[in-house]
Amino acid sequence: MPYCRYIRWQTETGGILISALAGIHPLKPAHAGQPLPGIQPVLLTPDGTEIEGNDVEGLLCIKFPWPAMIRTTYGDHERCRQTYFAPFPNYYFTGDGARRDKNGLYRIIGRIDDVINVAGHRIGTAEVENAINHSPKIVESAVVGYPHPIKGQGIYAYVVAQSFGETENEQVISDQIIEAVAHEIGKIARPDKIQFVRGLPKTRSGKIMRRILRKIAEGDTTNLGDTSTLLDPTIVDDIIRGVI
Repeated sequence: MPYCRYIRWQTETGGILISALAGIHPLKPAHAGQPLPGIQPVLLTPDGTEIEGNDVEGLLCIKFPWPAMIRTTYGDHERCRQTYFAPFPNYYFTGDGARRDKNGLYRIIGRIDDVINVAGHRIGTAEVENAINHSPKIVESAVVGYPHPIKGQGIYAYVVAQSFGETENEQVISDQIIEAVAHEIGKIARPDKIQFVRGLPKTRSGKIMRRILRKIAEGDTTNLGDTSTLLDPTIVDDIIRGVI
């Protein structure tokens, strides 16, 4: 179940769960909105306690079955059960973290495994990337967490920028990125490290291989797995060597 800024759905069935209805629901940037009729989303604590009220944050689950809910995975029913139904009995676990604002609008933070815990603050990589990409000088970016001696986890940003001009070098654009993230999210979400790269490792379908970027950020460049199937395998070597 992927992350999207405006709607919430299940890839396996294509059923939209949380989305603003034009003319009915209020609209708010970066928020999915309110659940569609029949959908009962809830936020849970890690121990499975339901979080009541608004202006709260937790693990996004669905409280009641809906017609398009996945029921099995072809050839591996147990994996389906363990992924979606086992983590919290009597709830469907989406695998995402979410916030419910003061008006009851949901904002999907991102996959739980794509959320960075910075000094006790849960920060979604997607919202940091979104803030970075606001700069007209940035083509795209990818954010991962890495071990930090003080914060627990730090934020490592890989950034693809347009060609640098005479007055715009790496430091200038880095400062712009840090300022943009602090403005959009808060100072706690400012990247600790920014590395400019010529491209990001992607599959042939265009999916960014964050697993590889996370390994590089952690300094583990000897256990990256098979990179030969990437769209451009040479990008990995260039990132390791710091080539822009």
